[in-house]
Amino acid sequence: MTRSPLRRLAFGTLRRLLYLWVRSETINQSALTLKLDRSKPVFYVLQRPALSELAVLDHECSKTGLPRPVLPVAVGELIEPAAFFYLTPESDWLGRQDKRGISPTLQRIVAALGEHAVDDAQIIPVSVFWGQSPDHETSAWKLLFADSWAVTGRLRRLASILILGRKTRVQFSTPIHLRELIAQNKGQERTLRMVHRILRVHFRNQKAAVIGPDVSHRRNLVKGLVHGPQVRQAIAEQAERENLPLEKAEALALRYGNEIASDYTYTVIRFLELVLSWFWNKIYDGIRVNHIEGVQDVAQGHEVVYVPCHRSHIDYLLLSYLLFRNGLTPPHIAAGINLNMPLIGGLLRRGGAFFMRRTFKGNPLYTAVFNEYLHTLISKGYPVEYFVEGGRSRTGRMLRPKTGMLAITLRSYLQSHRLPLVFVPVYIGYERVLEGRTYLGELRGASKKKESIFDIFKVIGALKQRFGQVWVNFGEPIKLDAFLDQQQPDWRSQTLAPHFRPAWLNDATNRLGERVARHLNEAAAINPVNLVALALLSTSKLALDERALTRILDLYLGLLRRVPYSPHTTLPEGDGLALIEYVRGMDLLAEQKDALGRILYLDEQNAILMTYYRNNVLHIFALPALLASFFQSSGRISREQILRFVHALYPYLQAELFIRWSQDELDDVVDQWLAAFVEQGLLKLENELYVRPAPSSRHFVLLTLLSRAIVQTLQRFYMASALLLNAGQNSISAEELEDLCTVMAQRLSILHGLNAPEFFDKSLFRHFIQTLLDQGVLRRDEAGKLSHHPLLAELAEGAAKRVLPAEIRLSIRQVTMDRSEDMADGL
Repeated sequence: MTRSPLRRLAFGTLRRLLYLWVRSETINQSALTLKLDRSKPVFYVLQRPALSELAVLDHECSKTGLPRPVLPVAVGELIEPAAFFYLTPESDWLGRQDKRGISPTLQRIVAALGEHAVDDAQIIPVSVFWGQSPDHETSAWKLLFADSWAVTGRLRRLASILILGRKTRVQFSTPIHLRELIAQNKGQERTLRMVHRILRVHFRNQKAAVIGPDVSHRRNLVKGLVHGPQVRQAIAEQAERENLPLEKAEALALRYGNEIASDYTYTVIRFLELVLSWFWNKIYDGIRVNHIEGVQDVAQGHEVVYVPCHRSHIDYLLLSYLLFRNGLTPPHIAAGINLNMPLIGGLLRRGGAFFMRRTFKGNPLYTAVFNEYLHTLISKGYPVEYFVEGGRSRTGRMLRPKTGMLAITLRSYLQSHRLPLVFVPVYIGYERVLEGRTYLGELRGASKKKESIFDIFKVIGALKQRFGQVWVNFGEPIKLDAFLDQQQPDWRSQTLAPHFRPAWLNDATNRLGERVARHLNEAAAINPVNLVALALLSTSKLALDERALTRILDLYLGLLRRVPYSPHTTLPEGDGLALIEYVRGMDLLAEQKDALGRILYLDEQNAILMTYYRNNVLHIFALPALLASFFQSSGRISREQILRFVHALYPYLQAELFIRWSQDELDDVVDQWLAAFVEQGLLKLENELYVRPAPSSRHFVLLTLLSRAIVQTLQRFYMASALLLNAGQNSISAEELEDLCTVMAQRLSILHGLNAPEFFDKSLFRHFIQTLLDQGVLRRDEAGKLSHHPLLAELAEGAAKRVLPAEIRLSIRQVTMDRSEDMADGL
C-alpha cells in the first residue's frame, strides 16, 4: 500500500465489495485497548500477504476506533505510507523479495528507533480466521474450507471467503514495544532477526491455540512411535520373550499404535460442533461457562492437560465443544477401549479420542507404545485431556484419583519437554445428569453396567424430561514446574532415563492427584438442585413445608456468600423461593397442599437420585456442618474446644471429600464460619463462649438441619473405630476391617432407614482406614494385622459424643457387640 490515490481508491472499492458479503468480529479488542499507548506510533503485522485480510483488519479498526492500518503514520521525521506490514513481505514490482524475508517497513522502523528518531513504536500482531466464529454454523460443506495448517492458494482463499466469509474473526494480540528489544543493544541486523523470530513464533502459537497444532499424518506418527528408545527396547524384549522374529514384534507394536492413536481431523471437529450445537439446544436450557479467561491466558506458551471431573459420557464432548467455541484447541482425549465401537469409535477417534485399555498389566510392549504416544503428544505441544477419577462417579462424589495417567505425564515431562506444562481442572455440574436412570439402578444396589456411549442416545427417546442447565467451571490451573519445585526442588538437575524412576516420583504423583481433586472441588458449580437435595435429605421424613424449605435455602445462600468456598466456586442466582420453583419445574419435587400451605417432599425414586446431587457439593458444607454438629449435644462451647475437635476430625473429612483448606489455614476458616453463624443467628457469642439457640427456636432447627449434612459420614467413621476397638490389638487386617465395616453399614442402613447408598460404599471405608494409617493412628504388624494408638478410644468416644445422637452411638455399639457374640458362639 502506498499513498497513491489510485491504489487507495482500488483498496477502498475492494473493501466495500468484500463487505457486501463478509461479516467480521473482533474477539479481544477491549483487552488490546487497555494495553495500547495511543501516543506512540502503532503498526499492525499480518502473517501473509493478503489484501482480503488487510481489508478485514482495516474494517475492524474503523469499527472499533483503532488507528487504521492503511493510513500514513509518522515515526519521528520518517513518514510511513501505511501502518502495516506482512511478516512474509510482498515482492517488489520486479518480483524480488528480501532474502532474509524481513519487511522493508520493519527495517525502516528499527533503523529510526536505533537513531533515536522516536522514543518507541508498537507492533500489534493480527490474525484473521475465516469460519472460526462462535456463532451457530449451518453447513457441513463449509467445514471443508475452514482455516487449517495447509498452504492455501488464492483460489482456495477466494472459496473460503465466499463460503465462510460471514463468520470471520479478527484477533489482536498484545502490542510489542520495539524500544524494549532495541535496548538490548544487539545491533540492527540481530534486532531485526530477533523481532522477526518473535513474530514468527507468536503467529505459530496463536494459530495453534485457535485451530490446534500442525498435526502430522496419523500413519507417520504411529510409525514414529516404534523408533522411540523405550519402544525399541520393549520390541526386543518381546521378541526374545515370545521367541518371535523382530519384524513380527515390531508389527505388533505398530498394531498397538494404530489401536491407540487418534486420527484428529478438523473437518470432523467442525462437524461435531454442528451436531452438538443441536444436541445441547435440544436437551439443555443452556450451558453456563465460568473462568475460561484463565485458560485462554495460559493456552499460549504452555502444554495444556485438561483434567475434568467425570459425571457423564458427554463430559468430553461438552468440553471439546466449549473449547472450540471459545477459540481454543479441542484436546486429544484419553478414552476407554470399550468406546471404540463401530461407527462411534471412528467418529470419536477423528474428534481427538485416543483409546486405552483398562489395564496395561502383563503387556510391557503395549505399555511402552502407549507411554511413547502420550509423550509424543505432550512433547509436541498438543493439548491433552483425561479423567483422573478413571470412570464416571455413580454417587456424585469426587472419586479418589487413579494416578496412572498422571504418572505417565510426569515421567514424560521429566524425560523431555518443549513447553512448560499446566493442568487445568474443569468442573462439570449437571442439574440432571443424562445417565440418571442408570445411576438410579446402581444406587439402589444393582450391579454396575458396562459403560456404553449408547447410554446417551437412550435419553433422546425421553426428551419430555427437563434437564435444566449445565455449569462448566474452569478451576485454578496447576503449573507443573511450580508443583515440582515444592515437591523436589532439585528435579531439574535429575536426568530421567527411560526406565529410571526416582524414589520421590510416586509420592509426588499421589500428591498431584490429590491437588487436582481439590482444585476440581474448588471449582464446584452449586446449582438449585444441589441445595434443595441437601436440605430435604437432611430431614427425617424427606419433607418440609414451603416456608421452612425457603428459610433453609436462604440460610445456605447467606452462609456461602458470607464465606465463599473458593474464588472459582459459583452460586445460583435468586433466593430460596426462586430455587424451589426452579426445581419444581424439573419434576424433582412432589408436593401436597393443605389449608396451611404446600408441603414439598421427595418420593422414593427421587430421594435416592437426589443423594447424587447432594454429594456434588457435600465437600463445601462439610466443615460448617461439622461445626453445627458440635452444638447438638452441647449448649455452649469455647473456641479452643471447637478447634481441638475440628483438628482431630478434619484430616478424615479432608481425605474423603478433598476439602481445600490445609491444617494451617483451618483456624482462620473456622473463625469465619463461626462469625457467619453468629451473623445468621445460628449461634451467640457470650463471654468468649459460643452458645446455641433455644432447642424450641427456629434457628436451632436450622442449625440441626445443617449438621445432618455430614452426620452419615461421621457415623461411618465412628462405626469403623468401634469395630476396630472391639476387635482388639493385632487381631484384624485392614481388608477384614473393610469388609466388616461394609456389612455393618448395610445393616445399619436398613435398621435406621438411611437413604444414602454411599453409606456402605466399600471404597470409603478403605480410604478412612488408609487415612488412619497415614495419620499414625493405626499401624500394621508383620502379619498385616492392625494395632491402634492407645488414645483412639478416647478420641472416638469423645468426638462421637459431640457430633452423633445418643441413639446412633448406642445402635452402632449394639451391632458391634452382636458381632462379637456371634463370633464367640462360632468358636
